[in-house]
Amino acid sequence: MILSTRQMLIDAQENHYAVPAFNIHNMETLQIVAQTAVHMRSPLIIAATPSTVTYAGADYLVAMAETAAQTADIPIALHLDHHEDIKTIEEDIDAGFSSCMIDASMLPFEENVEKVKKVVAYAHRYDVTVEAELGKLVGIEDDVTVEAEDAVYTDPDNAADFVERTKIDSLAVAIGTAHGLYKGKPKLDFARLEAIRSRISIPLVLHGASDVPDELVEKAIALGICKVNIATDLKIPFSQAVKKYFADNPSANDPRQYMTPGKEAMKKIVEHKIKVCKSAGRY
Repeated sequence: MILSTRQMLIDAQENHYAVPAFNIHNMETLQIVAQTAVHMRSPLIIAATPSTVTYAGADYLVAMAETAAQTADIPIALHLDHHEDIKTIEEDIDAGFSSCMIDASMLPFEENVEKVKKVVAYAHRYDVTVEAELGKLVGIEDDVTVEAEDAVYTDPDNAADFVERTKIDSLAVAIGTAHGLYKGKPKLDFARLEAIRSRISIPLVLHGASDVPDELVEKAIALGICKVNIATDLKIPFSQAVKKYFADNPSANDPRQYMTPGKEAMKKIVEHKIKVCKSAGRY
């Protein structure tokens, strides 16, 4: 069965590793992350942004994730990533999603708190875990764009107050990562991460982990990150492999054939990201 992220993130926190959350878009991408996680003996969070849920349908995503969970002997959660509309979140929870992220980080602090509290009140009735974000990551996530000058790092003291008042299960922190690809070399504020970790006890989440050097992700995990989000690093190799297949086979028209190179390219990245997430931990 599909699980919530509660116990898998607590286990990661206690044993100093991170659970990878891979953004999927369709059956093929869900299949490859699930199959690879089983092969690598890793817990797995299957994540879907609002546009993915709109594209594939909540019921279809739940059914596919349930199939993966029934045939796998690893913990699997199905997570709503970067959702902003409360009504949609409630509908997707009713459909069977086991974890959700309410992203009200663009709002002023007090409005963020109040919106998150409403989601927590609904989700916790059904043992669905809630992640929220404090701070703003530069870059593009679905249809939301944050320019560099508008990025805001997470304040450690505000984080403690936010967690206490909202009763969330995990907190996504802004420490210098970005959504999408970086324009320069990533610089993560590890001192800030340590300060946040010292003030709150719930699991911490690193968004924007694509295009971040492995050693920086590993250090973030060592300092308390328990969940790592990966999206762009999967989409690019998948798309490039499909494009190359069509370039080499211009008359191709069978999705089973041209999707296969994309899945193979994506599998290599999933394997690598899982290794990074578990590198310092005790599985």
